[in-house]
Amino acid sequence: MRRREFISLSMTAVAVSWPRVARAQKSALPIVAFVNAGSADGLAARATAFRKGLSETGFVEGQNVTIDYHWLEGRNERLSALMAEIVHGQVAVIATPGSVVTTLAAKSATATIPIVFGVPEDPVKLGLVSNLARPDGNATGINTFSQEVIGKRLRLLHDLVPKAARVAVLVDPNNASSAKITVQEVQKAAQGLGLVVEVFNATTISEIDKAFAALASEHFDALYVAPDAFFNGRGVQFATLTARERIPATFSSSEVVSVGGLMSYGSDLEDMSREVGVYTGRILRGAKPADLPVLQSTKLVFAVNLQTARSLGIEVPSGVLSIADVVVE
Repeated sequence: MRRREFISLSMTAVAVSWPRVARAQKSALPIVAFVNAGSADGLAARATAFRKGLSETGFVEGQNVTIDYHWLEGRNERLSALMAEIVHGQVAVIATPGSVVTTLAAKSATATIPIVFGVPEDPVKLGLVSNLARPDGNATGINTFSQEVIGKRLRLLHDLVPKAARVAVLVDPNNASSAKITVQEVQKAAQGLGLVVEVFNATTISEIDKAFAALASEHFDALYVAPDAFFNGRGVQFATLTARERIPATFSSSEVVSVGGLMSYGSDLEDMSREVGVYTGRILRGAKPADLPVLQSTKLVFAVNLQTARSLGIEVPSGVLSIADVVVE
């Protein structure tokens, strides 16, 4: 039986400020640009895991490496200008854990600065590498399997809330490839479960609020939130809105469950960030991205928040609870 973790609802955020890329031209330490489409407060654990990976290769922030953190908070329209600024600053490595859009922007901006990514889609199909075993370019990293488990996540939601018949699916159209695959896979799985699904879009904090207003007026039974770095970073907002509207929701990241989301199923994104940190450290020590094979992350986490379930009047079936990796009391 897999070990289950019982964790508290409290989470301490890491305070991270927006950097000035120009420091790269002045600092004696190598500088890593850490770029994420989410928010610093919502995804603090990702930055911590990244630093842990760096430390495993002997790099400690502030001692022998500088990390410039760039949190887009869903404002992907800033990516082109940001990447141009990063490239101009001549950083040592660009790290993009957990986001296709930031990785593609980095790849478009430079063919020489090493890029270490964490993406949920096939890096070859995305054009990031020519080969998983030998990337043959300036990019390498971790391939997670968030997209491949979309259907199973809907089935787990159905097991948790078997009476739900109408499910809303929330996607971020700015994350186009993820949104398209999510809709396709959810619709396919829904047919087999006898569920009716309807798609809603949100690209900003206010649009998430508007989507929930529509969900409430149309009385959906449950909500499926697409895997997306921006959404994962809005855990507190989602927890607040789902509690207010009393709608069971499922997410791709256990980070959302830890702050009040009902359930999640997906890749271990903290471990992915740690692996990105390890590869970043290896490159800082002289390894070439072209010689580092793309790693396949197969660690999946199923998390359930019992307190949220009780507040929604949901009795978690013993069969569901027995297979949970993380249970929040």
